[in-house]
Amino acid sequence: MLAQRPPMGWNSWNTFGGAINEQVVRDTADAIVEKGLKDAGYEYVVIDDCWSLRERNEEGRIVPNPEKFPSGMKALADYVHSKGLKFGMYSCAGTRTCAGFPGSFDYEFIDAKTFAEWGVDFLKYDFCFKPRLANGPILYNRMSMALKASGREILFSACNWGSDEVEKWIRSTGAHMYRSTGDINDSFQSFKNIAMSQVDKIAYSGPGCYNDIDMLICGMHGSGNVANGGCTDIEYRTHFALWCLFQSPLMIGGDLSKMDDFNLDLLKNKELISINQDPEARPPMMVNGGDRPVFFKHLANNEYVVAFFNFTDRSDTWGGDTVEFYDLGLTVASGYGFRFRDIFTGEDTGVLTGRLSTKVDAHDCKIFRGTLVEK
Repeated sequence: MLAQRPPMGWNSWNTFGGAINEQVVRDTADAIVEKGLKDAGYEYVVIDDCWSLRERNEEGRIVPNPEKFPSGMKALADYVHSKGLKFGMYSCAGTRTCAGFPGSFDYEFIDAKTFAEWGVDFLKYDFCFKPRLANGPILYNRMSMALKASGREILFSACNWGSDEVEKWIRSTGAHMYRSTGDINDSFQSFKNIAMSQVDKIAYSGPGCYNDIDMLICGMHGSGNVANGGCTDIEYRTHFALWCLFQSPLMIGGDLSKMDDFNLDLLKNKELISINQDPEARPPMMVNGGDRPVFFKHLANNEYVVAFFNFTDRSDTWGGDTVEFYDLGLTVASGYGFRFRDIFTGEDTGVLTGRLSTKVDAHDCKIFRGTLVEK
């Protein structure tokens, strides 16, 4: 069964937009392997919008742009597969894609068959230019059935930007992941707003169908197609920690040929990835809200995560940031305490019985992982 864990990979849109071509895809596939990202779990290499000609051919099929993809999509898919990776593409539920190329409306079964013949393993399916009277759930259900009828196992990534309360019905369409937000851009404010908009919706996410809060911007530093000033490395760490805590699919959006070591190591952080890939896929509980939120999350094997975030511009807080254990349901009279470890520093807190306090700098985070211990 597909998407038992949040899918991981790379998508072309954030950096390349319409400038995508087969050399970029080949180079990215090479980099995923050579830079250790495949070993970290990243497996999908996904081409986003702007890959085709503006019109279908006489058989009604979408045609790859021969200037961008002179070898054709089948050869490109074969190359990606030769690296032990999976190949992904993009289409749209409307009559046109968001960039004005042919959409799959009314051509779902033809397109699904074409993608299967090319060796596609992943389809991102957008929501632009949807006919006004067309029903979103029916359109996603139709493409889902078309993919299943294609004879090839293809992960279905629904991208309707959170429209029509998508979280309430998308699992019923057979989709494996679903975009629940508008587009991200390379800024602290963007990823903060996106993540916090999903706090009350994340419980709909789970094995087989994950809430996708958009592609990662780690390491972009103000360059590429969604540039907007960029972030600091600490902000990228906070961004990645939020995506892992929320168990969003992890789709790298940066240019791997230019990725700096800090962000490359961040994207391979085993501790954060293990939280993202936790088999129980339980949503985090927000204990404290506002601009200094604290989350509590159950993991498999009787482990827990407490995550502190500081979205303010201030590092100075009287007494530090604190979570009281009674707010988690653990009272002093229970006879138990928590023993945590800071996943970034490795520091052990010892057994704590009443509260966990720490200092979190501006735009930073602290993530603690631990267990219950009998006193």
